[in-house]
Amino acid sequence: MNNLGDLEIFARVVSAGSMSAAGRELGLSPAVVSKRLRRLEDRLGTRLMQRTTRQISLTEAGQGFYERVLAILAGIEDAEAFVSRRSALARGVLKVSAPTSFGRMHIAPHINSFMRANPDLGVNLSLHDEFVDIVGDGYDLAIRIAELSDSSLVARKLAPVRRILVAAPDYLSHRGEPRSFDDLEAHVCLSPHNNDPWKLEGPDGPVVHRPTGPLQTNSSEVVREAVIGGVGIALRSTWDIGAELADGRLVQVLPEYEGSRNVAIHAVYASRRFLPAKVRVFIDYLADLYGAVPYWDKRDDDGNGQAGLDERSRPKPNAKDAPRTGGKAGQIDPGDRRFDAAE
Repeated sequence: MNNLGDLEIFARVVSAGSMSAAGRELGLSPAVVSKRLRRLEDRLGTRLMQRTTRQISLTEAGQGFYERVLAILAGIEDAEAFVSRRSALARGVLKVSAPTSFGRMHIAPHINSFMRANPDLGVNLSLHDEFVDIVGDGYDLAIRIAELSDSSLVARKLAPVRRILVAAPDYLSHRGEPRSFDDLEAHVCLSPHNNDPWKLEGPDGPVVHRPTGPLQTNSSEVVREAVIGGVGIALRSTWDIGAELADGRLVQVLPEYEGSRNVAIHAVYASRRFLPAKVRVFIDYLADLYGAVPYWDKRDDDGNGQAGLDERSRPKPNAKDAPRTGGKAGQIDPGDRRFDAAE
């Protein structure tokens, strides 16, 4: 059994990317992890990995050994699941990173329901507007809203993102409503992050507008409050301003122009063939909660937008039942893919 424990430690070091990160996951000190790895290499008579103070890399022998160890551990996990259904139980502490506004609006309100469904699992939720180093900072997963490409990480799409141009009725009553894309040049356009350009999809294809206005800020939430307050026009995600659209505090302008549909909400985690139950159940929970058509974009039976996308009729959103958790530990969803995130 000690030898089997050494194999698990070895696999965890490789998947976590460092001995310190693996030690945090296993509840062991880096010194103990290093000692167990040396013992394993001594027993095998070969070096499995090259070590530095910050990272590890597998030798050729180590890579082949790692692939076979994963198969052994996966077989053991399947055997335990068959006998005791342990794979369905999520235990420990789940460390999650999420964007500030999205986490506050669409994760925090559902944490209580998730924890009731998983009473042996604690949640450490950190809200940041910068991308974190998932492996280096010891996160189990991160929620990212971005257009993603290839990377060594794995991403599962949780929900699509609609980004539309909106303004307050008071602003439009004073400045008039833009009737064409070129009309934006005569309007106050609000954007955080040094006036990043708006990349829009229009009836004639992609277009770009560089917003200009009297307000400068690095905070997306400041822009949100400013557009609600009637300062100007902003490009916002419907998950962010659905309530204001629904009650008429904001209306959509130039509806034929929207942000790129390639941007989506993703759960991102380290690439590993066996996924911890605590990560799986949380990802499944959010995927079921949001769905292919998220609750903030739902439409009622008459076709009106519950999120207020039809400014002529804005019914209140219906309550959504708590989503189910389920699935088998170690399985990676077919929607998972590797990526390199950049907003």
